[in-house]
Amino acid sequence: MGQEIESSRFSKNDFDNFTAKLKQETDLLRDKFQLQQFAYERNIVGFEIEAWLVSQSGLPVPVNQLFLEKLDNPLVVHELAAFNVELNSEPLKLDGRALTQMEKSFQKTWDACRHIANDLSVEMMMIGILPSVQDRHLSIENMSNLNRYRALNEQIIRQREGKPLVLEIEGIESIQTSHNNVMLESACTSLQLHLQTPLDKAAAMLNLSMIVSAPMVAVSANSPYLFGRNLWAETRIPLFEQSVAIDKDIYRRVTFGYDYIHNSVMECYEENLQRYPILVPIDKNVDPHLLNHLRFHNGTIWRWNRPLIGFDNQNRPHLRIEHRVIPSGPTVIDSVANAAFYFGLINGLEDRVEALVDEMPFLQVKDNFYQCARHGLAAEVVWDGYGKHPVSELLLQELIPTARRGLEKANVDTDEINRYIGIIEQRVATGQNGATWQRNWVNQHGQDMLRLTCSYMQRQHEGNPVHQWSI
Repeated sequence: MGQEIESSRFSKNDFDNFTAKLKQETDLLRDKFQLQQFAYERNIVGFEIEAWLVSQSGLPVPVNQLFLEKLDNPLVVHELAAFNVELNSEPLKLDGRALTQMEKSFQKTWDACRHIANDLSVEMMMIGILPSVQDRHLSIENMSNLNRYRALNEQIIRQREGKPLVLEIEGIESIQTSHNNVMLESACTSLQLHLQTPLDKAAAMLNLSMIVSAPMVAVSANSPYLFGRNLWAETRIPLFEQSVAIDKDIYRRVTFGYDYIHNSVMECYEENLQRYPILVPIDKNVDPHLLNHLRFHNGTIWRWNRPLIGFDNQNRPHLRIEHRVIPSGPTVIDSVANAAFYFGLINGLEDRVEALVDEMPFLQVKDNFYQCARHGLAAEVVWDGYGKHPVSELLLQELIPTARRGLEKANVDTDEINRYIGIIEQRVATGQNGATWQRNWVNQHGQDMLRLTCSYMQRQHEGNPVHQWSI
């Protein structure tokens, strides 16, 4: 959905035309898979992170259009809500001191964003769900002024036959409400990691990303509150899943999935064509080999782990895995540590993926994910087919050492590994990620979401990793 479109209104002919081009491009992609026409460079990584524009008192401020005009940085772009923006990284090779390079580049962009935000008398904030956001903020008036978002909203409501979106979450507390547009989705901000993969390993890498989603969301959880209710450790997961749901869809548009990939990630694109109604039938009148319609349609299906197709400067396609389970924040260094942990796990478990798939049925992997989204570092998971483990013990005893080895395998410098994986280790050892810090703050100071937001924002701007934050 990152591509702007000319109009938000469509006819039946538009849908028919898009369907024909989607079928054509799916056939072309199938040929590219069979002929192995994909470029690849090992350990090329990147990220996207979504952030909030907030007032000094901690409320969302819908000024992203003016903010982006003043910033004038192609790596920082619109998001669905006018109080959100997305920061993107340049791709880089994971080796040597790449993690420090990633942190410095991210910090430089973040500081530039904060400078422009301050000129507008607002602040920048990274968090999964803004504690102070209220239902009234998630209105159509606060949608970014772009056709693609208007079209997304109109088409989802059309396919729901005008019925409001229903939100029901049972956690420590519960919430039940309805919404007449897709703006609930804008309350969910995340860190999305990208890992380039060779064609012959793409299925294994996608399966492995699904397997590690549970520990990743447990260690990074940062979204316990919505509209003042204490719900899941990572409430962003059920919120996003329900925010763009279409009742008649058997296959949900935001989903963990329904099975492992068996042979090829082409299975995802076949499923896209066969199972998912077209939402926004843009007409990209370009070379069909660029797969623009196929890629745009894939962008309207938000699997928590999904394949992406990009093109290099020579118009050669390449495959990436996008890992979407991690919330935004709490700090720049925490975000880079989360990225380091994911990339290290994938590299470290690469040789074991077939055994893990055999030992861990897909439904168990899926249950692990939702248990960790609910309970964070207090969750229990089934791993390796040997019964339940506290996820914190699994992290400390097996997965953190595995991530270290994975980064060593990628020739990342030892002090880099110690710095960033050490942050993950201390987060687990202290039991304090963003979600537990927020809950502990409320337990001590009371359920004042504005004060919580401001206290969080102050500590974020100080820059220390979250395990060091005081209450």
